[in-house]
Amino acid sequence: MGVFDKHTCDKFSTSSETFDAVFDEFDKNRDGYLDGDEFSDLLHDLISHSAEFGKVLTEDTTSSFFTIIDLDNDGRISKEEFRCAWLYWLKQILKPVTALVIVDVQNDFISGSLALRECPAGQDAESVVPVINSLLEQNLFDVVVYTLDWHPDNHLSFVDNVGLRNIHPTSKVLKEEAKVHDEIVFDIGGVSRQQHLWPRHCTQGSWGSELHPDLKVVENAFHVKKGINPDVDSYSAFWDNDKLSKTELSSILAQQRVTDVYVCGLAYDVCVGFTANDAVDHGFRTVFVEDAARGVSLDGISKKRESLLAKGVYMADSGEVPSLIRAENRPLCLAAQAALNYKLAWKIVKGKSHV
Repeated sequence: MGVFDKHTCDKFSTSSETFDAVFDEFDKNRDGYLDGDEFSDLLHDLISHSAEFGKVLTEDTTSSFFTIIDLDNDGRISKEEFRCAWLYWLKQILKPVTALVIVDVQNDFISGSLALRECPAGQDAESVVPVINSLLEQNLFDVVVYTLDWHPDNHLSFVDNVGLRNIHPTSKVLKEEAKVHDEIVFDIGGVSRQQHLWPRHCTQGSWGSELHPDLKVVENAFHVKKGINPDVDSYSAFWDNDKLSKTELSSILAQQRVTDVYVCGLAYDVCVGFTANDAVDHGFRTVFVEDAARGVSLDGISKKRESLLAKGVYMADSGEVPSLIRAENRPLCLAAQAALNYKLAWKIVKGKSHV
């Protein structure tokens, strides 16, 4: 059993007695500071149960963590610096506040006009429903959010609406030739806007826009609608594709003090992937539940997976989720995101103190 297993996982405590006890266990030479080797021991204990394949703590990685925690850059971590890290770095890791964001599990993507089984990957979108329901039935999450594509009739992503807008001169696809899955460039008020063309789907108020009837909908969940602007698509549940406007999702998560965002749903390589990407950009430790997502194309899924891994997203199976939430499994990439959040917060606090 590691130090962090003994002291902190089930009930994270902010008491001085608790963090003193942890500090003292790693301060082997009893000089009142953690040096590089002592901090390395701490970091190895912290992520000792990581399920990442072949991932090890390198000297450079350990050094980068140490630099963040060593606020005064004197080459050692004082008890006060450790106290700050305890409250604002380790708390994210050991007592996360979690949200499950269920992306677009709507009829049209399952058996309607844009059913994923008819897309190049040929995947059964309905198969995510029991996986998501199983997660919900375990009451694991502090916050649950359902997102919905919610398009007006004249949305630019619908292939049958191509004739409603001017085509930009840079478009390689002409209006008369446009078909589903083409990439076309519209001229929107003199601005070029590239758009993937889809069948008409998730039109506001239609059967296709409804959540799948077998999907469990929990009480007190939040519902976020996206893709409402007719002139810009919105894959991410945070932002439209051109970052012109955002949904209320980031505000909801911030108000609920969420640290960790778990994403799942439809489609892996489009709306779920874009949502996970933006979750990291907003500073959330992000977990992608892969067996609770299905995609449009195998190539798209592969590329999206690689880009999300490079971004620091943890790719999980639904069976791992309980141990992640209980902080029994503490992946390196999520500890790193917590450290980056801590570094940013410290810079903001330090900047204000100099005003």
